[in-house]
Amino acid sequence: MIAHGGLLSFAADVAPSLEEDYNRWYEEEHLAERLAIPGFLRACRYRALNGGPKYLALYEVTSPSIFSSEQYLHFLKGSGETPWTRRVLASCSNAQRLIYEKISERSAT
Repeated sequence: MIAHGGLLSFAADVAPSLEEDYNRWYEEEHLAERLAIPGFLRACRYRALNGGPKYLALYEVTSPSIFSSEQYLHFLKGSGETPWTRRVLASCSNAQRLIYEKISERSAT
């Protein structure tokens, strides 16, 4: 039986002069906001070793419906969006945001 689940991926490039601010924002503000939303299970970040976009964040949730919840939308372009968030997101280029629904799961034995 497949457990219900969802995933959000966000990938973007950030100008080298703004990377320090971007990484501080993610670790000091953004991550805590997202993980406080009911249904968010975990978040992981990656940096591309080649190609791009350079940064990738993955958010595992209990259900893709989380991404239409009031709590989530409060932070996504709502009144919960901070000036720091607006500034950082404006510095992103080549941004790609995708929502997924889990259809299969297996583990190594």
